[in-house]
Amino acid sequence: MIDQDLGEAMKEGMRRLASGVCVLSTKNHLGDRFAMTASSVTSVSDSPASLLVCVNKETSMYRVLEEGGGFCINVLAHHHEPISSCCASGEQGESRFLKGHWRNGGEADLPYLQGALATFFCVQDQSFLYGTHKIIIGRISEVLVGAGPVEPLIYLNGSYHRLYTQSV
Repeated sequence: MIDQDLGEAMKEGMRRLASGVCVLSTKNHLGDRFAMTASSVTSVSDSPASLLVCVNKETSMYRVLEEGGGFCINVLAHHHEPISSCCASGEQGESRFLKGHWRNGGEADLPYLQGALATFFCVQDQSFLYGTHKIIIGRISEVLVGAGPVEPLIYLNGSYHRLYTQSV
C-alpha cells in the first residue's frame, strides 16, 4: 500500500472513532482573537495537569500558536453545534466569536466560551511538528467546569451527534 492509500484508509478508519468536539481559542500579541474547532484533544497527565492538541500547519491558529502564547480548550455541549460549525468554516477572525457567549479570563486574559462543559486554560509547555500538524502539550493553569447535565457534542463519521445520558 502506498502512503496516499494508507493516509486515505487511516482517515476512513478514524471516521469510525467518536470524539468529543472542542473549540481551541487564543489571541495574538496584538490582542486579535482566534478560534478553531478541534477534535484532536486528549489528556496527557494529571501531574502535571496537561492536555495535548493537534493543529494543522495550514491554519491561522498555527501561526498564532507559533508565538508561544496560552490557549483555551473549550469542551462543547450538544447545543454548541453552531459554534463548532462556525469555527470549522472558512470564516476567520472575529466572525468566529459572533455565536455563543465569549468572555476573557485566566492569567493571560484569553477568550473562552462561557457555558462550555469545561474550559481548560493552558500555557504551552512543549510542542513539535509531525507531518501536517503541530502537536502541542498545554500545561493547565485553570479549569472551569460547567454546571448542569453533561451532554457533549460528538463527532462521528463526518457529522455531529448527541450523546444521551441518564441521571443516576
